[in-house]
Amino acid sequence: MRLRQVALVARKLGTAVEEIREVLGIEVGFADPGVGVFGLENAVLPVGDTFLEVVSPVGEGTTAGRLLDRRGGDGGYMVIVQVDDLARERARLEQIGVRIVWEADLDDAATVHLHPKDVGGAIVSLDWMKPPESWKWAGPHWKSAVRTDVVAEIVGVAVQSEDPRAMSQRWAAVLDRAAERSGEEWRIALEGGAIRFVAAADGRGAGVSGVDLRAADRTRALASARARGLDASRDEITLCGTRFRLM
Repeated sequence: MRLRQVALVARKLGTAVEEIREVLGIEVGFADPGVGVFGLENAVLPVGDTFLEVVSPVGEGTTAGRLLDRRGGDGGYMVIVQVDDLARERARLEQIGVRIVWEADLDDAATVHLHPKDVGGAIVSLDWMKPPESWKWAGPHWKSAVRTDVVAEIVGVAVQSEDPRAMSQRWAAVLDRAAERSGEEWRIALEGGAIRFVAAADGRGAGVSGVDLRAADRTRALASARARGLDASRDEITLCGTRFRLM
């Protein structure tokens, strides 16, 4: 299993994407018309061969819109994990009672979106690709949009809650991976990275609160963020209501 894509939700897609592009030095590779079925518009930005997506509601009554209201603004939305055998994962999820709320099955890609109430903290998607190094949801030409001068790869995502241990155990069961304590947080190791479970400290409730990036030029990213008046510390920048750690 590999963390392959993280989706954020924003009220104003253009503003959020522009800040992310300028600060992280990455480019939009695709705008997927398929997300219209969910009442959304989006932009997919490759980070090496991992992907950052920003979605924004274009109508009333969307899941994304309700999340924006519930959490008081922009923030994390979805975690997409790539698997080798989706049929096997589906059978296992059925056995443990995890519901699937949406699915797609194509010749070269397949996905299942899991019920947020059965996982907690985010919409989780398990995805299969053929070949494995491809990524259909990023469009046919995403490789030409790859820029790695500032950040090179997504290596982790943080999920906050009132009880990080309990949340990590739920995700561990869903992903069939062990959750282990690491200092004040809990972690589930995946290929090339980890999902971290941390205490909610901002009053926004449970949800995706951070993205960990392997940085090629941390100084440039921090300088760009500060020039735009964004919240930036020694190794962390807040973009789209989400804390980006530069590893």
